[in-house]
Amino acid sequence: MCDTCGCSITPGNRKSAAAIHALPVLEGLLAENDRMAAHNREHFARHGVLALNLMSSPGAGKTLLLEATVEALKGGLSCAVLVGDLATDNDARRIAAHGVPAVQIGTGQACHLDAHMVHDALHGMDLAGIDILFIENVGNLVCPASFDLGQHDNVVLLSVTEGDDKPAKYPVMFRAADLVLLSKADLLPVMDDFDPARAEAALRGLATDAPLLVLSARRGQGMAGWLDWLRERHAALRQPRLAAARPHFGVLRA
Repeated sequence: MCDTCGCSITPGNRKSAAAIHALPVLEGLLAENDRMAAHNREHFARHGVLALNLMSSPGAGKTLLLEATVEALKGGLSCAVLVGDLATDNDARRIAAHGVPAVQIGTGQACHLDAHMVHDALHGMDLAGIDILFIENVGNLVCPASFDLGQHDNVVLLSVTEGDDKPAKYPVMFRAADLVLLSKADLLPVMDDFDPARAEAALRGLATDAPLLVLSARRGQGMAGWLDWLRERHAALRQPRLAAARPHFGVLRA
């Protein structure tokens, strides 16, 4: 975990942290992040790019979903990908192999992307002619939800290999979702302890109406609904009145 997002500040040490002025520093960092996020959003608007923040725990299938998605959208919507990881460029190389612009963001010890990292990575990417920019965040169900990157929507993956109580256990992340994808659905027949209905009930218990789609990127199951959602969001972005009526960008702070 990292100091920049405040994960090191716990209920047990909060009083001490405040005494050494850690909280004002944290608030300043978040305010500066929000300023840069607004700058990123303006940049996306100038290019007519729909920016999506993909978040999940590690291994939920974000990269495989992106590989299947960019292939399915070829000839229709053009895509580019920013990939966040603590180390390696494995995922960016996987995406680039599909003929899609991909830039790896190495976060070092940071457990999430922030708006400054995204801004710096955009200097290495030409957005001209790009319709959708996917930002694959670091695998983590906690910190990424607290940092606005300039995205239009948050997409959160919940794989059936995790647990159907994850929305209840990680409420900040799932409240921040504009769309939830129940991934690796092809494994449901052998994951008899995961109930999609319980997962959706836990999600609705957070008072969110974010759609939940069930899919398997590996088998193609349910991909049509995901692709239709992408096309609808891109079309809405190109209609100024619809885009202006959507002030919520899905970022919540604990």
